[in-house]
Amino acid sequence: MTTVEEIKELLNKNKLRLYEELSQSKEAISLIRKSASKNLTSEEKEKVKTQLLDICKSIPALAVFLLPGGALLLPLLIKLIPDILPSAFREDPPKK
Repeated sequence: MTTVEEIKELLNKNKLRLYEELSQSKEAISLIRKSASKNLTSEEKEKVKTQLLDICKSIPALAVFLLPGGALLLPLLIKLIPDILPSAFREDPPKK
């Protein structure tokens, strides 16, 4: 596999992961809206909690990435602290 093909494959894989993360965030927002009028089930509460933690984990990663040289530092940080990634980026994306 050439480098260009590897880059294309990585971009496609991360595009699917980003799509999954955004759909999870939309689901969490709808559950939060629902909680204003009805009680959530324990499963729904767990989904909201997981998604809010994922959002909180993304903020430090974005801050590191924005630092000078952060694009080089972020992969090292991910190797050292793998829990910094949102859940959609830790698992293989679903095939579409």
